[in-house]
Amino acid sequence: MSYQITVQPSGASYSAEPDETLLDAALRQGLSMPYGCKDGACGACKGTVQSGTVDLGRYQAHALTAEDIAAGKVLFCCARPTSDLSIENRQMIRMGDIQVKVMPARVEKLDKVAPDVIELHLRLPASEKFQFYAGQYIDFLLKDGKRRSYSLASAPEKEGVLELHIRHVPGGLFTDQVFGTMKVKDILRFEGPHGGFFLREESSKPVILLASGTGFAPIKSIVEHALAQGSSRPLHIYWGCRKQSDLYMNALPEDWAGKYPHVQYTPVLSEPEAGWTGRTGFVHQAVIADYPSLAGHQVYACGAPVMIDAARKDFLAQCALPEEEFYSDAFTFSAPGK
Repeated sequence: MSYQITVQPSGASYSAEPDETLLDAALRQGLSMPYGCKDGACGACKGTVQSGTVDLGRYQAHALTAEDIAAGKVLFCCARPTSDLSIENRQMIRMGDIQVKVMPARVEKLDKVAPDVIELHLRLPASEKFQFYAGQYIDFLLKDGKRRSYSLASAPEKEGVLELHIRHVPGGLFTDQVFGTMKVKDILRFEGPHGGFFLREESSKPVILLASGTGFAPIKSIVEHALAQGSSRPLHIYWGCRKQSDLYMNALPEDWAGKYPHVQYTPVLSEPEAGWTGRTGFVHQAVIADYPSLAGHQVYACGAPVMIDAARKDFLAQCALPEEEFYSDAFTFSAPGK
């Protein structure tokens, strides 16, 4: 038997089978909510069960704490229904015409933009159309059914080519291939688009775009899409890295900020070398210093889980950011060889 899931405060509803997660059931029926890893590790899909019962599934304790569980929180990517449910999710939307596909793609360019970052361009088949929301990601389909997820750095308006930023993880099943044996004209297979991390265009609120490391990739996609659409919505990009060479595309957001009065850019280094005259410290604390109140903003944060967790906690507690206006995509890494 299937269970009825009612989503508050919208009143939307969908059905879920006992053997599928609340997230998978929603995606199957064309609904999306914020999510990232789909593996109980990042916490992006955390929400509240208002009534009914669930099997919490397998999750990582840092993503769903004992305090969360006591407050009725679950991870929608892990929880399975054991009764009809009422859940709270203010960010659930209908995906419209976006369809998840499995497609081949040809490697068109491998550009080493930093010692440990490659800008990968993929050429799509001329006969296929691939639609996605700016900020979403794809899964590369590897041998033995393994997958590796990477955010799209190109905007949806750039048809025929996908851009991704791949950071080398020594011993990584996919990244060792990218940095070692992969060459132009190689064929890769991927599935997508995935993810609930994308710009909510129905809002006119000013936007804080917060990135660490290669979390700049989906931020780039979001900004290029907004500019292509002619949006004048204020965008303030914060990019946090350890050292200056990690700002592997620093000239690009500098160019945006120079050309468009509604775009600002603030790079922040946590371990700056001598000669750096810009901001230092933790990137989310630079946001707090500049915006003591985020009550009227939206925040899109992408990158290291520790940065996202700190930003969510501090923005809500110190800057009055509404919880439903914080969108995130945490980059979690698979163990080498797994």
